[in-house]
Amino acid sequence: MLHLTIRQLKIFDAVARHLSHSRAAKELYLSQPAVSMQIKQLEQSVGLPLFDRVGKQIHLTNAGQEMLHYTRNIAQQLEEMNAMFSEMKGLEHGRLNISAVSTASYFMPQLLAKFIQQHPKISVSLHVANRDAVIKLLADNSADLAIMGQPPEGTDMLSQPFMQNPLVVIAALNHPLTKVRNIKPKQLAQETFLLREQGSGTRGVVERYFASHHLKLPTHMEMDTNEAIKQSVQAGMGLGIISMHGIELELEMKRLQVLNVDHFPIMRHWHIVHLKNKRLSTAAHAFNQFLLNEAESLASPTPFKRN
Repeated sequence: MLHLTIRQLKIFDAVARHLSHSRAAKELYLSQPAVSMQIKQLEQSVGLPLFDRVGKQIHLTNAGQEMLHYTRNIAQQLEEMNAMFSEMKGLEHGRLNISAVSTASYFMPQLLAKFIQQHPKISVSLHVANRDAVIKLLADNSADLAIMGQPPEGTDMLSQPFMQNPLVVIAALNHPLTKVRNIKPKQLAQETFLLREQGSGTRGVVERYFASHHLKLPTHMEMDTNEAIKQSVQAGMGLGIISMHGIELELEMKRLQVLNVDHFPIMRHWHIVHLKNKRLSTAAHAFNQFLLNEAESLASPTPFKRN
């Protein structure tokens, strides 16, 4: 019989995610020696090494990979147990962990504020990251729900659209195309673009847009945040394609302009996503329903006028 503690499993999970004792210690507010000691005790209990060290890097052994699999299953069971007890208490003492892609951070605070106003005793945690990181948080069972534009493929996750997400082409106010109506795809293809990194939902839409018009992806620079794209477009470095949710302030302050382009805006949707086999807590279920029922009216972007 293995003699393990939940504390040891939590520490192991943190070390396995970071592949670093020091980063795990920082996340858990422990000293590095305390983390190392718990991992050593866990390995002694299992009777196998869980990590290999190559130079300054550590890697999971085969035994470590198996331990990670069972650790996350146990964590999910504990979450479901906690959700069951929270359900028995009602919504008075629930906890909600949400992850969201960076563009969603422009409207999520508004939605969360309204939700918390309705359920003031629910404890809410919001983690903002890029799409790949958000999907990983879901897969690791570190998030109850995720908000993203392009839901992941596969059968292990469920997604529901809850709000429109119009993508538009933006330019600096002095760009020549701001004076042109009905800009054609071929005209766009001659411009330089500031694009999100490979793997982002918006980047995929841009690639499909040009491919659908039998055009190569234009000359472009990659940037890993929407803020970087907006600043670069304002500086005259090129055009951007971005969600209307992310530029309302810039439009109001007249720092950017939406171009009048054929086949734009491209209308997408925001999705709420969770693991298919995850039993949603009462708090998570309530927030899911809140988004489906109220998000469109509370956080839809202001319509823009085409030139």
